[in-house]
Amino acid sequence: MSEQQVPGQPQLQIKADEKELLGQYANLVLIHHTGEEFTLNFIYVFPNVPQGKLVSSMIVSPAHAKRLMHALDENISRYEAQFGPIPETPAPTPAPNVGFVQ
Repeated sequence: MSEQQVPGQPQLQIKADEKELLGQYANLVLIHHTGEEFTLNFIYVFPNVPQGKLVSSMIVSPAHAKRLMHALDENISRYEAQFGPIPETPAPTPAPNVGFVQ
């Protein structure tokens, strides 16, 4: 998760299509876990409509989830050092009965 190159370690080459490079916007993340994995469901909740769309789902190991948490913490600290504190506003509250439909 770090951008620094480790001496003696080959550089990892990652292939990505244009669609993946463009990314997806999500304004809600639902996180679930079991003893073996964490599931992060990235959702776009439509403004003024009690409806959302799952844009991506990632399943990671507990160890990777912890590394992700540390990487986010480190990057938020760097961001705030450069741009100032990020205000913590209340997150949009989804309807109490959030569920998946097809």
